[in-house]
Amino acid sequence: MSVEKYRKKPVVIEAVKLEDEYKSIVESIEFVYSIGMETSEWGMNSTVRSVKEDGGFSIETLEGNMFAKFGDYIIKGVQGEFYPCKPDIFEATYEKAAE
Repeated sequence: MSVEKYRKKPVVIEAVKLEDEYKSIVESIEFVYSIGMETSEWGMNSTVRSVKEDGGFSIETLEGNMFAKFGDYIIKGVQGEFYPCKPDIFEATYEKAAE
C-alpha cells in the first residue's frame, strides 16, 4: 500500500454561528429545522429559553445526534445534512465565499 495525498474539493457550504443571543438562536433553529418560528411567539421564546439553559441544542446528523454549543458553527453539508463544527476547525477549513 502506498500513501497518496489528496486535496479537498472546493465546495461552497451554508453555515451560521450559534451565539448566546436571541436573534442568533432563532436563526440557527430556523436554519437547521427549516421552520419559521415567528408564527408562535410563545413557542419561540420557550425554545430560546431552553437553548440558553442548555448552552446549545442537539442536531441529528448522519453520524447520530451531536450537540451544537454557543460559539460553534452549524454547517449545511453537500447532502443537505446539518452538523456542528468547532470555531477553530471551521476557520481553518472555510473562508467566506464571494456572493
